[in-house]
Amino acid sequence: MKNKKIIIGLPLAALLGLALFAFASNRSVPLRVKAAFVKKFPQVKKVKWDKESDAEWEAEFKMNGMEYSANFLEDGTWKETEHEIEQKDIPDAVRATLDTELSGYEIEEAEISETVDGLTYEIEVEKGEQELEVSIDVHGKLIHKQVVDEEGEKDKD
Repeated sequence: MKNKKIIIGLPLAALLGLALFAFASNRSVPLRVKAAFVKKFPQVKKVKWDKESDAEWEAEFKMNGMEYSANFLEDGTWKETEHEIEQKDIPDAVRATLDTELSGYEIEEAEISETVDGLTYEIEVEKGEQELEVSIDVHGKLIHKQVVDEEGEKDKD
């Protein structure tokens, strides 16, 4: 009987440890960041926080049935919100740029990125072994292009 208690207790202890870790990491998010998130997304109740860099936090959440991420600086300044879109939802102007500037590349993933400067489409494309990440504005202007290496790292092109 003693062995059964230990076997049952181990998974319970692991689950409790994970819950405490999630609670502790959520508590380390600066109050300014949390307040800025609530102000920008008041309808969102469940958020997963990650430290994106020394000065930036990323919130992952669902809104209107879609998965989103939003980035905030330590002082609460909102930087960007992103969510994936289907290929069929890529606007004609953006698709025309892909067809002319990146002929022969296949779309792997597409996202809408919103910043204080407006909306852009961030699209990962692939041709053979070469993978690129491009940003195109709503009017179809190619803003930037980066080569993605085998490890998923981005090199400026």
